[in-house]
Amino acid sequence: MDPAPDPSEDPIVTLLESYNDFNSAQITVLYEEPSALEFMRYVAINRPFVVRGAANDWEATRTWNVAKLNEIMGGLEVNVAITPKGNADSPTKDPSGTLLFIKPLEEKEEFTSFLTSLTTQELKGLTPGSLIKYAQTQNNNLNSEYTPLSTHVPPSIPFSRLALQNQPDAVNLWIGNSHSVTALHKDPYENIYVQILGAKHFVLLPPVMYPCIREKELKSASYVRDSEGGLRIQLDGEGNEMVPFATWDPDEGIGGGGGVYERFARTMRVTLEKGDMLYLPALWYHKVSQSCNEEGLCCAVNYWHDMEFGGSFYPLVNLVRNLTLAKEKEKKTADSSK
Repeated sequence: MDPAPDPSEDPIVTLLESYNDFNSAQITVLYEEPSALEFMRYVAINRPFVVRGAANDWEATRTWNVAKLNEIMGGLEVNVAITPKGNADSPTKDPSGTLLFIKPLEEKEEFTSFLTSLTTQELKGLTPGSLIKYAQTQNNNLNSEYTPLSTHVPPSIPFSRLALQNQPDAVNLWIGNSHSVTALHKDPYENIYVQILGAKHFVLLPPVMYPCIREKELKSASYVRDSEGGLRIQLDGEGNEMVPFATWDPDEGIGGGGGVYERFARTMRVTLEKGDMLYLPALWYHKVSQSCNEEGLCCAVNYWHDMEFGGSFYPLVNLVRNLTLAKEKEKKTADSSK
């Protein structure tokens, strides 16, 4: 690991230490939904909270199981993301050891067949050559390919709709098993995330911690079918498409690739159980893993509201990024001149 920076000489260290001094690493826990005004207080300071049991009375939470989902969706085709290790949209090394940003293979599959694959893997374990499937389209899929299920959850969350004065930009359904893990990333949305079946385990990091996540420009690639029906990696386009993406894994701890600032990263961890609701503020980094219910299934719904780009928040987040990149460039120049 690179030597630790001197706080007296590095304003980035001062920034990270100040944030840690004034902000808890424990998430706020509520037991009833906030009012629109109360919600806006959290939006204003860009801090998350969880509401335990907020969706316990939703029809989806009360009635969904494998049989019910098959009854409603059986015979319909859905988009399925397929990977060899459950690592869709993540930094992954190719056979030569080159780190790439690899997107999943996407295929249409009959819903009942998809659900059977998930539960069989979860309850009986993986077999050699198993491929991991995940329903993860982030395109308002609950109101398109999953329309028959859409009436089982609210079209919006009242406190966020009233406070933000808009309807969700997208309502997404997520269905998978414990073999899928979402790599550390951020989204430009105010996110209300609701657990329907099973559990989700979030590792959270605020936007100000950008210096810790070691963003790199990675070549973009995708999984495609090989001649034997398995998967191989193929570079996108002409092989020169680049994606800036976090390469630090918060579960690897110190030495996991976060560089000189990693020791200042204080992650916030929260598990959503069935019926729980998470407010994930705009631009917060999050890594997500999951656990299944007794039927071998994990299911969640989230509501994305476009973030507000006006005001000082977004420019300041970009300032932190630009300062970090400038610092890294300065260090590379100094190292190359030695």
